[in-house]
This record gives sequence, C-alpha cells and structure tokens, in this order.
Amino acid sequence: MTLTEDRSVPEIAQATVAKSAARHAMIVSQLRTSGVNEPWVLAAMGGVAREDYVPEAMRDAAYIDRAIPLGGGRFLAAPLVHGKMLAEAAPSGTDKALLIGDGEGYLAALLRPLVGSLDAVDPAAVPGFAGAGGYSLIIVDGAIEVLPEALGAQLAEGGRIVTGLLVRGVTRLATGRKIAGAVSLLPLAELGIPALPEFAAPRRWSF
Repeated sequence: MTLTEDRSVPEIAQATVAKSAARHAMIVSQLRTSGVNEPWVLAAMGGVAREDYVPEAMRDAAYIDRAIPLGGGRFLAAPLVHGKMLAEAAPSGTDKALLIGDGEGYLAALLRPLVGSLDAVDPAAVPGFAGAGGYSLIIVDGAIEVLPEALGAQLAEGGRIVTGLLVRGVTRLATGRKIAGAVSLLPLAELGIPALPEFAAPRRWSF
C-alpha cells in the first residue's frame, strides 16, 4: 500500500461518519420536526444513502432540505417530500406498486423493500404506457397539473395514488383512490415538490 493510499483510509472513514451524521440530522431536524414520525419511514430513510443518488459534485449537499438538481431537468426532491409521500402511501407487502420516476433512483430504493412488487416508468413514457395494470399503489415522484387517463387506467379499483399536485403555481402533496372507475385527487399539505413538465395542463389561448 502506498503512502497516498494509506492516507485515504482515514479520509474515507471520516466521510462515512459525516454522511451518517448528516442522515441522522435529516431524520431529527427535518422529518421528525415536520410530523414524519412513523418508525418504518424513519428506518427506511435512515437506511438508504441519499448521496448515492445525486451527482458526485452534489454529494455534500445530499441531505439539505431542498430539491437537488440531477441534470436533464430532473430533481431529487427534498427529504421531507419523500418522507411525507411514504407516510401517506403506507405501502405494504401486499402492494403491487408503480413508481412514476426513476426505477434506479432514491425513491425506488426506499419503496422496493416495503412493497410486494415495484414497477417503474419514466414520466415521459406515461402517455404510451401499456403496463400490466391492476396496481394497488401508484406514487408519482414529482408534482403534476393533470392526471393522465393512461395513468389512472393502471390503478386497480380501490387502489390509491400519492403524488404532488401543482395548482396555480403552488405544489401540494395529494392523494386519491380509484372509485367506480374514476380517480380524484385530494390536495393535502403544501410542499415544495419539483414539478414534472410531462404532466403540465394544456395551455389555453388568451387575448
């Protein structure tokens, strides 16, 4: 082992300790103080390293309480957003779940151990998505203005959806169920959720 390699060992150890401390601070100062106290949510978020899901240049900022740009117009939502989404979704081992987002991303890593199965589709692919359907839980990793029919069709009767909802420039956490073939969304807490341009409402002409 070279001297340079030898010096890197304590540096790596220090970085690991720092990230672990940052994750603990996220739980204590961001999640718990904002009402996310479900033990299983805290355990899930305490066990997944957010720094592994952001660009290398942003790793030191992985646990800040705001969205982190991932490139290509995508963002990693703030920890509180994902904590609130998980708590509202209440995923279980019997859920057949669909994530609208990155199947290899942070939210997928949180969800996968909590559900029976997890499929994922990129937001841009939703309009032409012809999945298996019958999903008991759909989570949209971002804020939408409109819920596409193609997405509602994937939800099983009685199934639930958790998403961000953008209304007049304000984003809120929202939830809904499919009842009699229809899905309606109920806005909940106001949160800073990154908007998904693929789900923007059609623009009307104005004079």
